[in-house]
Amino acid sequence: MAAIRRTDTKPEAQVRSALHRAGFRFRKDLAVVASGRRTRPDIAFTRQRLAVFIDGCFWHCCPEHGRSPTTNTGYWSPKLARNVERDKLQTEALVADGWVVLRIWEHVGVEAAFREIADEVSRLRDGVAAHGGSVAN
Repeated sequence: MAAIRRTDTKPEAQVRSALHRAGFRFRKDLAVVASGRRTRPDIAFTRQRLAVFIDGCFWHCCPEHGRSPTTNTGYWSPKLARNVERDKLQTEALVADGWVVLRIWEHVGVEAAFREIADEVSRLRDGVAAHGGSVAN
């Protein structure tokens, strides 16, 4: 498990790179305390209060690509269930503190993820929040 990355995963780095190339400035892996719960969005736009999470299909139980573990299920099944529950609690805490949360699956292409984030940043800059909470693509 030591080789499993908490941050700087390949999909996350690709999305950050696309955002940076387009001139967006953001914080990565920023610790945010929301409603007493500490969260670390993969990408945070602090001025717009936008938290972006790039969720891995296996680790966060993607309904499209997630799969149930076949070995050591007594360990992995509860662990993955805790990940999903933690994601839900983090999203709720951030939304309660006025953040907009985007949750993007790793299987979404870089261009589609970039467009989703860029559109949301633009809406928030213009003062028109299109989403009141989480978007799971």
